[in-house]
Amino acid sequence: MSSVAVLTQESFNEHRSGLLPEQVKSAVAGHSGAEDEDSLPTYKDAFPPLPEKPLPEGVQETGNAWTTKIKPLKSSVITQVFHVPLEERKYKDMNQFGEGDQAKVCLDIMHKTGAHLELSMAKDQGLSIMVSGKHDAVMKARKEIVSRLQTQASATVAIPKEHHRFVIGKSGEKLQELELKTATKIQIPRPEDPSNLIKISGTKEGLEKAKHEILLISAEQDKRAVERMNIEKVYHPFITGAYNKLVGEWMQETGARINVPPPSVNKTEIVITGEKEQVALAMAKIKKIYEEKKKNATTIAVEVKKSQHKYVIGPKGNTLQEILDRTGVSVEIPPLDSSSETVILRGEPDRLGQALTEVYAKANSYTVSSVSAPSWLHRFIIGKKGQNLAKITQQMPKVHIEFTEGEDKITLEGPTKDVQIVQGQIEAVVTDLVSRMDYTEISVDPKFHRHLIGKGGANINRIKEQHKVSVRIPPDNEKSNLIRIEGDPQGVQEAKKELLELASRMENERTKDMIIEQRFHRAIIGQKGEKIKEVRDKFPEVIINFPDPTQKSDIVQLRGPRTEVEKCTKFMQKMVAEMVENSFSVSVPIFKQFHKNIIGKGGANIKKVRSYFLDFLLICLRQTKELVKFLFLIFANITEVEVSIPSKLHNSLIGSKGRFVRSIMEECGGVHIHFPTEGSGIDAVIIRGPAEEVEKAKKQLLYLAEEKQIKSHTVELRAKPEYHKFLIGKGGGNIRKVRDNTGARILFPTADDKDQELITVIGTEEAVAEAQKELEALIKSLDNVVEDFMIVDPKHHRFFVARRGQVLRDIADEYGGVLVSFPRTGSQSDKVTLKGAKDCLEAAKKRMLEMIEDLDAQVIMECVIPQKFHRSIMGPKGSRIQQITKDHNVQIKFPDRDEQQADAPVQENGEANGEVKEPADPLVPKKCDVIVLSGRKERCEAAVEALKALVPLTIAVEVPFELHRYIIGQKGSGIRKMMDEFEVNIQVPAHELQSDIISVTGLASHLDRAKEGLLERVKELQAEQEDRALRSFKLTITVDPKYHPKIIGRKGAIITQIRNEHEVNIQFPEKNDENQDQITITGYEQNAVAARDAIQAIVHELEEMISEDITLDSRVHARIIGARGKGIRKIMDEFKVDVRFPQSGAADPNLVTVTGRPERVDEAIDHLLNLEEEYMGDMVENEAKMAYMKPSGSTASSMEEPRGPSKGFVVREAPWAIGNEKAPDMSSSEEFPSFGAPVTNARSSPWGPKRF
Repeated sequence: MSSVAVLTQESFNEHRSGLLPEQVKSAVAGHSGAEDEDSLPTYKDAFPPLPEKPLPEGVQETGNAWTTKIKPLKSSVITQVFHVPLEERKYKDMNQFGEGDQAKVCLDIMHKTGAHLELSMAKDQGLSIMVSGKHDAVMKARKEIVSRLQTQASATVAIPKEHHRFVIGKSGEKLQELELKTATKIQIPRPEDPSNLIKISGTKEGLEKAKHEILLISAEQDKRAVERMNIEKVYHPFITGAYNKLVGEWMQETGARINVPPPSVNKTEIVITGEKEQVALAMAKIKKIYEEKKKNATTIAVEVKKSQHKYVIGPKGNTLQEILDRTGVSVEIPPLDSSSETVILRGEPDRLGQALTEVYAKANSYTVSSVSAPSWLHRFIIGKKGQNLAKITQQMPKVHIEFTEGEDKITLEGPTKDVQIVQGQIEAVVTDLVSRMDYTEISVDPKFHRHLIGKGGANINRIKEQHKVSVRIPPDNEKSNLIRIEGDPQGVQEAKKELLELASRMENERTKDMIIEQRFHRAIIGQKGEKIKEVRDKFPEVIINFPDPTQKSDIVQLRGPRTEVEKCTKFMQKMVAEMVENSFSVSVPIFKQFHKNIIGKGGANIKKVRSYFLDFLLICLRQTKELVKFLFLIFANITEVEVSIPSKLHNSLIGSKGRFVRSIMEECGGVHIHFPTEGSGIDAVIIRGPAEEVEKAKKQLLYLAEEKQIKSHTVELRAKPEYHKFLIGKGGGNIRKVRDNTGARILFPTADDKDQELITVIGTEEAVAEAQKELEALIKSLDNVVEDFMIVDPKHHRFFVARRGQVLRDIADEYGGVLVSFPRTGSQSDKVTLKGAKDCLEAAKKRMLEMIEDLDAQVIMECVIPQKFHRSIMGPKGSRIQQITKDHNVQIKFPDRDEQQADAPVQENGEANGEVKEPADPLVPKKCDVIVLSGRKERCEAAVEALKALVPLTIAVEVPFELHRYIIGQKGSGIRKMMDEFEVNIQVPAHELQSDIISVTGLASHLDRAKEGLLERVKELQAEQEDRALRSFKLTITVDPKYHPKIIGRKGAIITQIRNEHEVNIQFPEKNDENQDQITITGYEQNAVAARDAIQAIVHELEEMISEDITLDSRVHARIIGARGKGIRKIMDEFKVDVRFPQSGAADPNLVTVTGRPERVDEAIDHLLNLEEEYMGDMVENEAKMAYMKPSGSTASSMEEPRGPSKGFVVREAPWAIGNEKAPDMSSSEEFPSFGAPVTNARSSPWGPKRF
């Protein structure tokens, strides 16, 4: 029988002092039980039975509500919390929590799975993720979280190959379920792979679960002996032993495989596999331990705060294993998602006391506390680059201090005594800061924020330095109008006053945009800005901004006080209006010879015109050209003449870009000649100017027109389109001959012309007539069709008729449509008939004879090139061969590929069908290597040389073996780039050869460039290696481990800054390293030395700190700390110290610790003692007043009769007291079920109970 005793902290203290709980209970019962027993109510009086009532027929009797288990209603939405430890986090950037890749991954998981994720950073920098949603969605999200947010470990498990299919399951369902359940990735080798290793990747916890499940599946399918024992989960630790030592010894001793489910898997089944004798022996050992522990083990249930459970568990459960190893007692911790705080100890009775002592020691070894401190004071407590905080915690490196943005508290976690000391120090700092610092907030429209900041922050920096305050202006994206000022109270008020004055002045400002044409901007500004300076002097409070001339903008911006801006606007509008009136101009050409007449002697005439006609012109002739006409009538005898010239000659008279007509106008005294619009069909040309010059220009125009008309005689001829090529001749020879002889231009129709027979002849009448005569003769001769024949050897017939007669078609197109007919195939006739115009026929005949001569002169030449190079020679889509064929006018034929037949019979002793096959002559080239060329000998020889030039060559380049992988690049990108750039093939030797020779294959013209490029790349890589060696300089410094957290800083801020500033890598020792005081710095030597100096400077500052303890009456602590720690923060800020107050339950509740520089600590202690004296006086005065206040009746009665500890509700004659019936368990939800969700005073949270 096992017994259960519930202990409280008080009973535990009694237990340690030697008094057993049973003795205490019997003593108390014996003293008071007799007196109170008669006054207790009976069970029937307290719980009267319900009246019996017969049930209607057909209705079955329902079970009793107290005995029938009520099936709880399950919600379709579940919530689970997953924890990712710091060392397993994939994204460890502490400065971007909630941002960057981690946030993107979480959003992607929510989109994929439909679950809702909430992230929280734990105090140990681990990541807690709360996932809510449907069960399937939560499971999928869990798998995604593990694979994408947690670093992956991997393991392998070996099971027989024939068992793999059972792990996969039908259609892979079992494997998918297993991966989802364990949040791992399981890779099973393919059926053709002989390996029996299954690879698992995921978290350590998931690996254990997956391995366990796979081994279970394999054990089920194993044909050997497999036994399963259902052992209660609570006894598994005794079977496995501490650190799995016991079960390991059994497996080694028996040879059987014992699979005990890990603590995280809620299964009771232990599977033993192996030989029957081995399994039986292992089962006997397990059964023996189980029965022994079940008989002798007892349990103790103790209440331990949920927040302290992790200290009992220890890192990776090491503390539980340590307790089990030392005492043989198993400690059962409720799961994380349970709200229970009960810890159960199970083991031998004489060992429970020792185990209980260790559990309480571990639970109380660490504590969590908080200090009230306004959030705006946090940065002052931390100090510049964390200096203040480093001073506070220099003596307590195990205490973790967390500042939560936006919350008015500071959370402390660490060993109890250390936390109390640090808390007192921080409270003192907070009190100090609160007492000597203040803050205020002012509301200013966000549109004025940038003006308050000033250019480059000039305004705001001046205010900060002048008043010694900190001013926070919200960024534009916050859209907040609150500006926060922090610092000395007097400085805060002065800065507030100045900022409000600036804001008030800006609110009265107005910005106005004026539209002024850009052409006036320079005139308004004036030479060297003289005119705009006058305007600015007149309106000094107005800022005038002109746009950049390159922007071509007409907007001029005015900013300043409303009234001044309006006045300045009116003034500038008046300036612009005057400029518009005075700057009107009309620009027209006036003949140069009349300028002196218009100006007059000494400018007399122009002055007379200005004075006489000014008013008249402003009224009647403003913005017109009448003034110019008027002047023309006075000072010039201008005439206008119209000349008729055919419109088709206008372009030739104007000339290219008006060259001809411009020369006439310049020669004739600047007359103006106006031609009508092109295409209008109007023949009239207007000449305007002085009468004599106009007449001269008229004569020149008419002469040119007559000459152009004479030279532009045109005649049109018609000829069949097929004659055109013959008339033009090869390379235009025929038509060029006609042009040279006659001087006429001959235009043939283009492909776009509708009339394809029309030929146009242009030139002088004589030239056109002569050209017409020659062309008509040619056309006539072409119309005279004759028929002739020629003898062509039948062996050449195929050349002409091949490719559907392409050669004959080319001849017909080139020689006026001559028709060439070859005899039918097989007739053995050598007579070829030609039909067409006589001249065309003769020319075609001559061309065919030339072709036959080429065919007779053709030779067949062989070029031996190994077949492996043929593809390279051909080029992409045969482009290189086509080019050689075209350039050298030869035919090239490549041999068929020599492919060995796979089904060739095996020959024995060199015999095949009784015949002996002679070995091939090595001097005779293979057929597959011979390329055949046909054509003229000289052309074939040139083509052979061209082919050989395309044969790729191979050269060897020596490159150090260690550089090969850098030349290849990531996934071969580097070597591919070089091959594409130099058009070669680069072959790197296999890794196992360890060779330095790289082969480069390609055309001879490309090899040199490729070699140079490869060697240049080698130089670059060697330079990089040298630089890498310089960057690998290591420097080790010795620093006391207690200073390491201060050097690292909050979320690694300080060490990150040192790393970035000096471009080095700084490595701190791991937890298990022997040299815990060694810090390694890697980088350039000078950078590493600078980083070392920076770290030593921080250590030097930390070493100068001292801590002193003082006694302050605990009753005044709350008043010194102030609301939310405001008072103590003010004190700490004022004296630059850290003040730590004792925690509740401390040995000395009056002990306060002050940490800081010696002189600061003394000042802070004097201040705290003065406050204590003042507050104690107030308390004495208040107690005196309370003595005269009348207490209430209920309070008085309660004071007169003090109540003892509650015994609960007790009854007599209960069923379990009379018979053998078991007493109901008050804490059991089955015996006392609740309807709906339980109502609790404090709202529970997935992150655990709130800490205040």
